[in-house]
Amino acid sequence: MKFIDTNIKEVKIIEPAILGDDRGYFLESFSQKLFSKNIKASHFVQDNESKSSYGVLRGLHYQLAPFAQAKLVRVVKGKVLDIVVDLRKGSPTFGQYVSVELSEGNKWQLFVPRGFAHGFVVLSDDAIFSYKVDNYYSKESERGIAFDDKTLNIDWKLDRKNILLSEKDTQNPSFLQADLFDYSDNLYEK
Repeated sequence: MKFIDTNIKEVKIIEPAILGDDRGYFLESFSQKLFSKNIKASHFVQDNESKSSYGVLRGLHYQLAPFAQAKLVRVVKGKVLDIVVDLRKGSPTFGQYVSVELSEGNKWQLFVPRGFAHGFVVLSDDAIFSYKVDNYYSKESERGIAFDDKTLNIDWKLDRKNILLSEKDTQNPSFLQADLFDYSDNLYEK
């Protein structure tokens, strides 16, 4: 398993070792020992999975403290463009984002730390998206940022006419109007 740096040091790509032959393949998708050594000690409490069609955009989502969540995300089927945005005011990378294509072909995973917004758009006919979280969902703490925010200026790689949003995601505020985090906050205290 390789842990690859991105332009934001806390956000990591994880490339698994794939053992394959004419029967198929085997990979280790998670190792607590390797994860703790290369990223940080995390205690994931729940696994989630979604299926979406081409053009479905989910995001940009996050939860406020004390319900902030770190996520370990991957694509089981299909291909998505995954986006992670630093929401920590005072951070050297505040307002910057990481953009990574995750697919059943590359089998990469992406670690999304607490204090970051997350979203993805489906680039294949459909996609099955799987992720671990280290804190439980709280409806009262759930927040979002408009996917087409002018300040962030994210290239989602699809024309706007091909993007499908939930009703809730059409109501997300701009980055400048969103509830954000302070860089000095310890988001891992419970």
